[in-house]
Amino acid sequence: MEGRFEMISTGEGSATLADQELGRDALRQLTGSGAPVVLRNCVLEDADLSRLDMEGWHFEECNLTRTCFDGAQLDDAAFVGCRAAKASFVGAKMTDARIEGSDFSNTNFRRATLTSAVITGCKMLGADLTEVRSLELQLEEVLLRMATLPSFSFRKKVLKRVDFGEADLRMCDFRGATFEGCSLRGANLADCRFELADLRDADLGEIKLTDARRFRGAMISRQQAAELLEQLGLLVF
Repeated sequence: MEGRFEMISTGEGSATLADQELGRDALRQLTGSGAPVVLRNCVLEDADLSRLDMEGWHFEECNLTRTCFDGAQLDDAAFVGCRAAKASFVGAKMTDARIEGSDFSNTNFRRATLTSAVITGCKMLGADLTEVRSLELQLEEVLLRMATLPSFSFRKKVLKRVDFGEADLRMCDFRGATFEGCSLRGANLADCRFELADLRDADLGEIKLTDARRFRGAMISRQQAAELLEQLGLLVF
């Protein structure tokens, strides 16, 4: 219950809580020490945690559904195995944060700072990453189908098994990026830049000649090139 949480283990300047339902008042008490906290299998559903300082905190297998982290300080925080559908991180500071094996579908990251953050093995269907500060952001095995990422910079990044299917990627910068097992099928690629990008291991969907110019300057495979030439009635052997 709110305000009656039990600290199950302590260390020098740290605390671990498990299997508890927590709200803003309880979390605010924990931030008072200024030390990182580990929350394990806790329920924070619908909680308003906006603007709280949770730097270095670990959220492990927590229910964060619709939780509000707007403007929160979450540098060096970790989210592992969490459920955070429809959560909000608008304007949150998440430098060096780690999100792993979690469901962040339809989560709002507008104007958040994800500098040097790492996102791996996550579902982020329909997530909104508009105006995110993303310098050195690492993505691997992330489902970003139908996500919104306009003007995002992936310049010279290595993208591993990232699914951008049907995502809004307008004006994204993919110059020099390497796609390893990624999908761009059905994505909005209007005004994107792909110079020197390696698309040979990317699923580009059905490439139309009218859209081929979007990939100007990129490297594509023989198979991808053959699909384009077949539209002209030519065969590649």
